[in-house]
Amino acid sequence: MVYGDKRILETQYASMKNWVNFMESKSVNDLWNTGFHFGDWLFYRPFDDNDGRAAVTDKYLIAQSFYAHSTQLLINAAQVLGKTDDVSFYSNRLKKIKAAFLNEYVTPSGRLVSGTQTAMVLALNFDMLPTSMHESTADRLVENIKSYGNHLSTGFLGTPYLTDVLTRFGKTDIAYQLLLQESFPSWLYPVKMGATTIWERWGGIRPDSTFEPASMNSFNHYAYGAIGDWMYRRMAGIDNSDGYIGYKHATIKPYLGTGFTHAKGELQTYYGKISNGWKIEGDRLNMEAEIPVNTTAIIYFPSTKNVTVNGRRAEEVTGLKFLSTENGYTVFSAGSGKQQRSFRKETCCRCKDFSH
Repeated sequence: MVYGDKRILETQYASMKNWVNFMESKSVNDLWNTGFHFGDWLFYRPFDDNDGRAAVTDKYLIAQSFYAHSTQLLINAAQVLGKTDDVSFYSNRLKKIKAAFLNEYVTPSGRLVSGTQTAMVLALNFDMLPTSMHESTADRLVENIKSYGNHLSTGFLGTPYLTDVLTRFGKTDIAYQLLLQESFPSWLYPVKMGATTIWERWGGIRPDSTFEPASMNSFNHYAYGAIGDWMYRRMAGIDNSDGYIGYKHATIKPYLGTGFTHAKGELQTYYGKISNGWKIEGDRLNMEAEIPVNTTAIIYFPSTKNVTVNGRRAEEVTGLKFLSTENGYTVFSAGSGKQQRSFRKETCCRCKDFSH
């Protein structure tokens, strides 16, 4: 999706297929519930867990989720490479994998057997649950986060998807709360403790300034840095449009949240730099996007009510083509260049400058 180069898929396709087939060979009745698994490595566990708050997720629930995810990735690769027989075969297998997940790990009342953040995040992110269960599971995820005092409890496997799942299911405000949380465990806790790199553990240096065992306590470990992906694609709003390759057609859609008055991001693509930034000043939202040469974009401005640009209705804007309003956004299509608009939040929109 980012580079449009099929060669890596062609080279690795056999190994991808072998891995999925290996999981199938270790499964019983479509359940991968055998063998050793690390599970949600370094999940949150209190230093004194007398009331059972350690966020332990069933390892085989996790394994089944990633069995489905790996199968879906194989299907995606097969579609790109034109392997239609494999698409059909593994799509049927994926249905069985997900059905086995529901039968084994979801109670009749719709709860996961592991009520942890990681369990709910993986089930939602990998579409392991029917649509009818999405809202209730997302609500339970938020309840769980609040029960930990607005803290995350995920380890290596749940953390990369946590904020994306919250945004996908309309809980972006909770994602921002987690991002800005300063006490243990959180992304900013290490910063408050003097960190200049991402730690392996949430509490590599404990609140009392003692250390985790030196045998496994890296202070330069990427895993929890996965939040950066969400900050680019959701906070700054820079993403590749579905069905397109290499940002030839981009989506600019920032999700604003409490605690931030501005954000900006940029990315060097095959076609050049793509960027977007927004800033709230009083009742006005300024947003500027730059689209590389020979590319196009869909731009979502976070305002819909009585939007005007230079005193005109949004439908009459030159340089941008008005498409629609949806879910709190005014949607335009745009070609290459810089697009700058100044909004009055929830009231009107005025154009400060436009260069194309």
